[in-house]
Amino acid sequence: MFANPNDPFAALAAIPEVAVASTAAREEVDRLLWRRDVRGAAAEVASASLQRGARDSAAIDGADVALVEDSPMGRVLEASLRLTAAVPTQVDVFGQAPLQAWAHLHALVAHGFTPADELGRPRLVDDVDDPLNLGDIPSARAAADRLALLARHLTSPTDAPALVVAAIAHAEVAALRPFAWGSGLLARATTRLVIAERGVDPSLFSIPENGMLELGRSSYVRALRGYATGSRAGVAEWCVWHASAVAAGARAVVVP
Repeated sequence: MFANPNDPFAALAAIPEVAVASTAAREEVDRLLWRRDVRGAAAEVASASLQRGARDSAAIDGADVALVEDSPMGRVLEASLRLTAAVPTQVDVFGQAPLQAWAHLHALVAHGFTPADELGRPRLVDDVDDPLNLGDIPSARAAADRLALLARHLTSPTDAPALVVAAIAHAEVAALRPFAWGSGLLARATTRLVIAERGVDPSLFSIPENGMLELGRSSYVRALRGYATGSRAGVAEWCVWHASAVAAGARAVVVP
């Protein structure tokens, strides 16, 4: 997927359908940020976005439950709420050291699901939790190497729009499943980290997870599987899908 080692994100952004979709999604987010009702209730909107985004992200992984409770699905929802609530504290860290931010967030989300000595650390085995059944799982070594490569690209200059960067970062974490548990939740949190850190939605008003859920779990899986093929068409299709989800998540915002 990183065909252009100098600026891989820009090479993908130059694909016409990706450029159109990312521009349209950015316009939707911009419209959200300029809404008077949203700006007038900024703290409430941001808090509601984190709550709803966490619930929708958990639902994508199959935990479509209303309340945190002592059940497998209830515990997944609790983990998702814990993770998403911590995203704002990691935005600046992510801009400088993505691996450090991912490690911190994984330690939060996977608490109670993996042994303590595995929290915040890429997996050492090839047996991982895969609630979306995405298919072939990269080896632990390959996943760790590609995650490190992604982190280097995320901290290198690029001419690509932030939404293209967010799409690739999300898909890489989701496809690599670099952690034994919680990689999908972390991938969706990564979209928030990128668009906040790169100034698209610094206040975290939008709800990209809601857009993903609304587009459908099956279409999400299909798009990620297409990305995982590494083909130009598959990667482009994923970037368009992701942009559509971000746009839908911006439109979904209502003032509490």
